[in-house]
Amino acid sequence: MARILVPLAQGCEELEAVTIIDLLRRAGQEVISAGLAPGEVTASRGVVLHPDVLLDDVLDQPFDMVALPGGLPGADHLDQDPRIAALLQRVAAEQGYTAAICAAPKVLASAGLLKGRQATAYPGVLEKMPHAEVTLASASVVRDGRMITSRGPGTAMDFALELIEVLAGREKRDEVEAGLVR
Repeated sequence: MARILVPLAQGCEELEAVTIIDLLRRAGQEVISAGLAPGEVTASRGVVLHPDVLLDDVLDQPFDMVALPGGLPGADHLDQDPRIAALLQRVAAEQGYTAAICAAPKVLASAGLLKGRQATAYPGVLEKMPHAEVTLASASVVRDGRMITSRGPGTAMDFALELIEVLAGREKRDEVEAGLVR
């Protein structure tokens, strides 16, 4: 069973956050949602999320993956938090997976993790970051090594299913997907 951290920032995209957490848990993975600050997180459309833990309480723990939901201003809060950049860099250096959807791939770019890679994001997000040195793709989900990116709320299910596949294999992905009656 893999350990996945999903950091939750004020103003995150709720559809993405909940889809990532829900589908990975359906796949039997250990998913930990962590708030950047104490208390509940109010997502971009007003849905209130209750993180499992405070980010500071798990920062030094090992994770197989960090998966970032997007949304604005949530992705901006993630991008401005030096703990997130350090965590992403550590997980990548330890050969873990880093994943981001919607506006959150800019957090990977700011952390220096997209340089020379292929990625996707919400239209316009990475294009505004010329220093990112990334090859943009228009696919719904892009996997480049141990980095997975996706475009937005409409691709959240495909993104989460891809995360399941890289962590638990194609058979587990197919099992979870069949239960979703897609």
